[in-house]
Parts: sequence; structure tokens; C-alpha cells
Amino acid sequence: MKKTTGFMVKLVVAACFLFIIFLLIADRFVQFRMNDREYKAYFSQKGLSASVGYYQKLHRKIRYAASGSDTSATILFIHGAPSSLSYYRDYMSDSALLQKATMFAVDRAGYGFSGLGKPEPSIEKQVQLIAPIVDSLNKVHHPLIVVGASYGTAIACRLAMDYPNLVDGLVLIAPALAPGEEKVYWFTPAIESPLLSWFIPRMLQSANTEKIHHKEELAKMLPYWSNIKVPVLYLQGANDALVYTTNAKFAQNHLTNVPYLNIEMIPGRGHLIAFSEKDKIEDAIVKMLDLAKLNIAGKLRRDSTIHIAQRENAGEGGNDHKF
Repeated sequence: MKKTTGFMVKLVVAACFLFIIFLLIADRFVQFRMNDREYKAYFSQKGLSASVGYYQKLHRKIRYAASGSDTSATILFIHGAPSSLSYYRDYMSDSALLQKATMFAVDRAGYGFSGLGKPEPSIEKQVQLIAPIVDSLNKVHHPLIVVGASYGTAIACRLAMDYPNLVDGLVLIAPALAPGEEKVYWFTPAIESPLLSWFIPRMLQSANTEKIHHKEELAKMLPYWSNIKVPVLYLQGANDALVYTTNAKFAQNHLTNVPYLNIEMIPGRGHLIAFSEKDKIEDAIVKMLDLAKLNIAGKLRRDSTIHIAQRENAGEGGNDHKF
């Protein structure tokens, strides 16, 4: 009996040890980030160069990356959750975009190398953390286009709300804008508990915390949508199962003061159109550069165009929240 008990104790200890090792490995590899050396090497392999820098804001250390030297325009990329500035590396190394603008990307608080696992739930504060990049440009690289994906679209919009004189155009990819119009998993609240969160990779902890607070944070933005007065291009997969396509209707109803709005629902595509529709996204960014310049010159004709695509293959990633 004693031998059996001793064996079971050793087995439990061994299982716990292996589980801890698994968690450490999971946290190491589930990060979706490249360190400074890896990021620069990625560009170097393409015969390009990129810089990586850090700054302090609100007692936090924020990392950003930059590429290109064209001073006629600037593009700022804001990633979603979970993710990092590495998400946009193929865009920031694209030859067509490099010929048209200087590009920046930022590790949002809680991701990449901006305090991994220590998120900032407040969208307003996240904008304040990103603002130094925008302020530093001071319209030198004119116009400034902000590109956001998923959760990053709300931050991009809030940036345009709070800094209307600095942002000249918005490209919104799979936008999460409407309070409550996105998928929330049943286990999301449970993961937020101190006991369970210890077992979750830090990057996913950040995403989960943001998800918990996203509805209330988006609700706080409701009074300020009329502050956005720049051209907007909205792109979303018609089969997006993570962010409901009703967000498109929300955008149409709330972006009432923009001089130009184009909403495009892409047939047969889900949430990750930044990857699956890279060429289309790049075309939208180039188009926005032209629209922003026209708007600055006072030559942009007011237009609102809605391209609605019906949901396809509902059993494969579609959602029942149609626009």
C-alpha cells in the first residue's frame, strides 16, 4: 500500500512538473512577436532596412518600428488582439507602399515588447500611449493614414476622434466598432480569474482582458463618432465569425460626418482578411493616400458607397449577424 501511495505521489509531482514545463513552453511560443534582431533581419533578407525604437508614456515602455523614407505621407499600423507589430511586417516591407510613404507600427500595451501580459483595457489610454508617435510627426509626413485591424480599428477611430487635426484618413480592416457586436466565448470571463489566468500564455491574457472590457469601452466612444471627419475605407469578410458584420451598419449610421465612406464586404472571407486579401488591403491603403490628399486640398467629393456581399458557406465561418 505504501509503495502504491509513494508511486502515486511521484506520478502527481511528475505530472505537475511536466505541466509547468508545458506552460512555460506555451508562453514562450504563443507570443506572435519578433524581437528587434529578428524583425530587422526579416527586412534585411529582402534587401530593406527597418528601425525599432522605444519610448516611455504613462509609466509604460512602448515599442514601435519604422520603415521607408518617403516624406510625402505616413502610414501608422495598429494591430488587433492577440498580435504585435510583427503582424504588419509584410505591409511595411512592401515595395509599392515603401514608394509612397514612411510607415510605422506599434506594439500595443500588453503585446509584443510593450509589457507582454500587462494590457491596458481603456481604449482612451491606449490612444494616449500611441499618441507620441503621431505627435512626433507633427504633420511633417503629410498626410497621416491610420490602418487598424480588428480590435485595432477601435483604437484607430478613437485616435481620429481625439486627434482630429493629426489624422487624415482611416483604413479599417475587419472592424470591431459596435458595442457587443462580436463573439465572446463562454470561457472568457473564467480566464480572467487569478487562478486560471496563471495557466494562460501572457499574450492571450492580454487579449482576454481586452475582450472582457471591449463592450463598455466601445460604449464610451458613442458620443464622439461625429468627431471623425476624414475619409474612411471599411473592409470586412462577409463570413467573419469573430466580429459580426452588423458592425458595417453601425459604421454607416455613426460615421455621418466623414467626407467619404466606402464599406466593402468581401465574399467568402472570414476575419483574417489582412492575410487572405493582402493585395486588396494594400490597394485600399494606396487609395486612401489619394483620398486624404484630395480631402486636404478641399477637392474630395462627398460620397458614401456600400458594397454588400451576402454570406457564403454559412457552416464554414459565417455568422448570423448580417449587415
